[in-house]
Amino acid sequence: MKHYKLFAWMMAIAIASTTMTACSLDSNESEKPFTTCPTSETTFYACGISESVTRSIGDTRDVLFTEDDIEWFNITTREIKFRDTMAPLREQIPLLAGVDFYLGGEHLFSGGVTHVGLICSQVFEDLVLCCGKIDGEIIDDGHYYLYDCYPLQFIDTDEVKANIKKRAGQWELFTYYLESKGKLRK
Repeated sequence: MKHYKLFAWMMAIAIASTTMTACSLDSNESEKPFTTCPTSETTFYACGISESVTRSIGDTRDVLFTEDDIEWFNITTREIKFRDTMAPLREQIPLLAGVDFYLGGEHLFSGGVTHVGLICSQVFEDLVLCCGKIDGEIIDDGHYYLYDCYPLQFIDTDEVKANIKKRAGQWELFTYYLESKGKLRK
């Protein structure tokens, strides 16, 4: 009888362990959305995309800027004003290169952000970090803007609208974080 109880306990433990392992390996589970809630310990930074290297905040050679380099972000014009002490991005990363934004160590915008300038003749239907702006006949190439597409006349296409909708949660988190740091202008 003693052996039966011992055997029953061992079987119960084995079954429970197998069940827990199988549940944790369930590949049918959908990917969870980005839900990091900003805290005082959370950091924001952007890295140049490099396919051969995994980036982190400790890997300073790939970090283009951090939240400390941002003076403010204007949610209406989409301008990012960097501190004067920061080297211009066009000197740090080539045009058409990718930029990954991170918040709290997690990738913020899916697909990354493309760094473009006013000389680009390509169409980008997703988020871009644009060096410069054309406003009527005024060309301003000394400032940076985070646009939903490039050039802006494609903002009403179905593809751009779908991408805006897809990243709405990340965009809200991005602006909320900058607001919590006192860096958001309206």
